[in-house]
Amino acid sequence: MISHQRSLAATTGELRILPSRTMDTSYPREDYLPMTSRKQDTSPTVITIGPSVVPRDHLIWSIFNTIYMNLCCFGLVALVYSVKARDQKVAGDIEAARHFSSKAKCYNILAMVWNLLLPLLIIALVITGVIHLSKLAQESMDFFNYKFFPNDDDRK
Repeated sequence: MISHQRSLAATTGELRILPSRTMDTSYPREDYLPMTSRKQDTSPTVITIGPSVVPRDHLIWSIFNTIYMNLCCFGLVALVYSVKARDQKVAGDIEAARHFSSKAKCYNILAMVWNLLLPLLIIALVITGVIHLSKLAQESMDFFNYKFFPNDDDRK
């Protein structure tokens, strides 16, 4: 009768506390669990999870390339991609962070090559210009020192 009243109360949704004379011990307790006679698998399952490689954002490198001789704006573009990579890394999207990091690295390399190549090119042009001007000055001095009439000194 008590079990019938419990099921009736459960189906109607009402909660009734019925007086119970005996303690319900039908569920298994931890200390009375039956031992399983199944054979346990002796080989352990090993799952190795490597540390997730967080991509670098190259932010400091981008800042230096932005400040130093940023003529073609490669450093500025690298800075934008570096900030995007850092934002995606903070948001947890590792693939997007890796993509933006790769673009930032490419633009940083372009900016660095441009920043190193341009001063070397300017120095080379200055050196060749100085050499050319010195040869031109020497030729003009030779032209003005040329004697048109070699016997003018002899007549006096």
